Amino acid sequence: MLLCADIGGSFIDFALVHPDGRLEQRHAVPTPTDDAEAFIAALQTLCAPYPGVPLHIAIAGVENPQTGHVHAANIPGICTIPLREQLSLRTHRPVRIGNDADCFALAEARFGAAKGHRNVFGLILGTGIGGGFVLDGQIVPGLGGITGELGHAPVVIAPPLLKDPDKIRATVPLFPCRCGQSGCLDTIAGARSLERLHLWAGGQAETSHTILKLWEMGDVQATKTMSVWMTYTSAALAHILNVIGSTVVPVAGGLSNSDLLVQTLDRAVRDRILSPTTHPLLRRAILGKDAGILGAACLGPELCYDPC
Repeated sequence: MLLCADIGGSFIDFALVHPDGRLEQRHAVPTPTDDAEAFIAALQTLCAPYPGVPLHIAIAGVENPQTGHVHAANIPGICTIPLREQLSLRTHRPVRIGNDADCFALAEARFGAAKGHRNVFGLILGTGIGGGFVLDGQIVPGLGGITGELGHAPVVIAPPLLKDPDKIRATVPLFPCRCGQSGCLDTIAGARSLERLHLWAGGQAETSHTILKLWEMGDVQATKTMSVWMTYTSAALAHILNVIGSTVVPVAGGLSNSDLLVQTLDRAVRDRILSPTTHPLLRRAILGKDAGILGAACLGPELCYDPC
């Protein structure tokens, strides 16, 4: 068995996980976001009844494999310490840490909508855009601990410099991104960015939920907005799939609650990839709030990869 925690900026969701994916003793406590000592103490308390049982963590951040520091924008208090090392020392057990989007992809590959597939790209269409790349039941490691960050693909780029630059303009503005770049997919495709895109396209101030409902009802302005959204999002995802060759894309996040969005995006992606297929690639994720904890459980060898 494993102790697993799904840690976000508001709560630590904690449970005991069996090899078959069953969860026991599940409960949540507030996340101490600004104090590393309080953060470690909270996990010490949660782990104390289970001496020696390994702790696996899914967190809204990225662990740098060189320094051990975890960059977590919503939990700034832990960003300057080697978190895994400190937790292992203080809780007296092995500790593994994974990015929450990576853990989502792992969980769906092992237990969920992508079970039976070797090559999986998990897509999160939420407030922002996230992703995770799983091959043979393992996250593919990347430079600085980062892979699958589709949200920061530079899909909107400045036009080339010409003798008369006024004659050419990008279709969509180079919106600034929180990563420090401009033109990332995150600046167009996330829920908050969709709301901004709708304003830019000539619509009224609406929530992403309302924009999707209007689109589903055939509203002209929402259809215009979603056409732009679909063009850029499908292009970015098709690019990823042409490179890594994933055979299934489980989709989660608030925007994925629209069946029409998932189905339309799937068709648009299949129209753009090099390997034609009549079978849907995008599938609604099925694990919901269990994905973080179950994905954390899959970070180590304790839950062996089972492609069936």
